[in-house]
Amino acid sequence: MTASPQQLLELERRCMWYPFTQMQTYAAEEPLVIAGGEGPYLIDAAGRRYLDGVASLWTNVHGHRVPAIDAAIRAQLERIAHSTLLGLTHPPAIELAGRLIALAPPGLTRVFYSDNGSTAVEVALKMALQFWRQTTPPQPRKQRFVSFREGYHGDTLGAVSVGGIDLFHARYGPLLFPTLKVHGAFCYRCHLQESFPACRLRCVDELEAVLARQAEEIAAVVIEPLVQGAGGMIVAPPGHLARVRDLCRRYDVLLIADEVAVGCGRTGTFFACEQEGVAPDLLAMGKGVAAGYLPLAATLTTERIYEAFLGAPAEQKTFFHGHTFTGNPLACAAALASLDLFEKTNLVQAVREKSALLAAWLQPLRRRRSVGDIRQRGLLAGIELVRQRDSRAPFPPELTIGHRVTLAARRRGAIVRPLGHVVVLMPPLAIEPDLLRELVDIVDQAIAEAADPLAKE
Repeated sequence: MTASPQQLLELERRCMWYPFTQMQTYAAEEPLVIAGGEGPYLIDAAGRRYLDGVASLWTNVHGHRVPAIDAAIRAQLERIAHSTLLGLTHPPAIELAGRLIALAPPGLTRVFYSDNGSTAVEVALKMALQFWRQTTPPQPRKQRFVSFREGYHGDTLGAVSVGGIDLFHARYGPLLFPTLKVHGAFCYRCHLQESFPACRLRCVDELEAVLARQAEEIAAVVIEPLVQGAGGMIVAPPGHLARVRDLCRRYDVLLIADEVAVGCGRTGTFFACEQEGVAPDLLAMGKGVAAGYLPLAATLTTERIYEAFLGAPAEQKTFFHGHTFTGNPLACAAALASLDLFEKTNLVQAVREKSALLAAWLQPLRRRRSVGDIRQRGLLAGIELVRQRDSRAPFPPELTIGHRVTLAARRRGAIVRPLGHVVVLMPPLAIEPDLLRELVDIVDQAIAEAADPLAKE
């Protein structure tokens, strides 16, 4: 028997606990129950339509209920819904691996599947550690990781260990392994109080000093290429990623590129690393790989790393890691259909064109007295709200200014999500330009209503 809307809400209040949500605050608000989707829209239980301004948490690529992807999943369902990859295989996983490698930066030749971005990062960390113990000659001292402050790589313990957002990660300190943290490139709030390009990327000197001092014990550097997503949509200046790659090569340290949020066309190339000619040693991808339909992630790596795991059973060089739904056939079928659509619609080029439009449409928001900075790369943007523009003083946390703006946007027909005081725009890549413009206008109006009156001149 189907529950009535009222029965659902009563059950929800008794049973549900949501991620990254303060439930005491949530319980005081009217819940938004998403009952359907169509193209770039989410549809609630009352039939109201909202622009999906965060691509269902940065995953949706072509929109909701895409006929070609729906059909691919149904066709796969007629064959088999799931079969393990532990010692077996299936056609969608094989075909998808080949197509991902064809798209990947040069030198990446092997695909290891998992089921979400965090686990893809975990795979990369464990591969890097084990590689150094099994390479010739072995270098077992290389067991530490360098990562960037304000970085985010997921919520499993290895990913949290290399994360750098104290609000999310600090309280779990007793569970984590120690890592080396360096500053990233946050131009708006530069810890060196410099300005790009006059700074000549001095922020990277800290990483070089760490590598020069401790390279013999460092397994890898972990980076979000071009944009630190959950840290506040922090866009690195040109050349930052390439310099990090050069340092890793110089000091014989692996580079792990976490492209979970920025890959699959989001920044204007299929992989963000392409924009600076960077080929990492390991690349983690997730979110958009299955177009936002089903959980799927992958870790891509080189033949050099793969070959270090080859040996007779007695040598125990096997990579002892896996997940129940690794490389699920339905998810792989969705991903293959998505890649077909990328080609058919020339979507990456379309993202570049819409990126230029988005940049132009975002500029007028700078007139808002609460807008301190606007950061954008491709169809990804973060609008940082401040209490006072000249001093860049933030709003006090108790005002929950980002949340206020998102509620104001929801009343106007758009779903957006804040990262603290940063309002994020990350719509489906296939969104039409007129709807992208509408999304920007809604956010502009929401900032005028909810943030500007609380900002100081």
